[in-house]
Formats: sequence, structure tokens, C-alpha cells
Amino acid sequence: MEAIFSKEIQAGLDQARVEALKRSSRLRVNVDGDILPVLRMWKTGFALEADTPSLRGFVDLYDGSLHLFQCLIVTSYDEEGERRYEFKRATAVSEKPAVDFEIGEDTPVGLIEDAR
Repeated sequence: MEAIFSKEIQAGLDQARVEALKRSSRLRVNVDGDILPVLRMWKTGFALEADTPSLRGFVDLYDGSLHLFQCLIVTSYDEEGERRYEFKRATAVSEKPAVDFEIGEDTPVGLIEDAR
């Protein structure tokens, strides 16, 4: 059985839930230099507070200072004090450049020059 609360009480409960999510999450979105806290993230998107400006386009997703993804996003919908965004594309960020050849397991990491 689902409890029914007045609008004021439900709004207060939603706000308390959002505040708890903000405190527990390390995830952040960087949009043109503005850093916004991510309340939660799932496989196909993430959620921000409902009062954040509507975002669209490319954003960078961070876990603390670790750059995780470069994302192309669209606003999906608002629900329960959250604005939810869906990924059109989420590209994982790598610290190394991409290579166009296979690197074998027995490949040496460096060569020693003969100094004669």
C-alpha cells in the first residue's frame, strides 16, 4: 500500500532525498567550465537537480578529479526533484592515445642501445 502525503510534505521528502544524494555522490558534470553535482548515474544516463539549467550537447563526466566520459546528452524528463539526462554517446576517456595495431604480450617496453 502506498502512502499519500500532502504536496508540501512530498516536496520536503523529495528535497531531503536530493540533498542526501548530493552529499553521497562524487560524480560531477563539467559544462563549459560550470561544475554541477550528479545525483546518480546509470548505464544510459544520469540525473541532476531539477533546478539546474537544461543541458544539451557535449559534457564531461568526472568522478572526483578522474575524467570518466565525454558525453553527448539530451534532456529526458523531470521527476521527483531530478532532471534526468540520457546519453546519445558516452566515450570513455583514456590516458593513453589509441593505437592502430596490436601490441603483443611479449613486446619489449623499450630498447637498449649498444653503446660501443
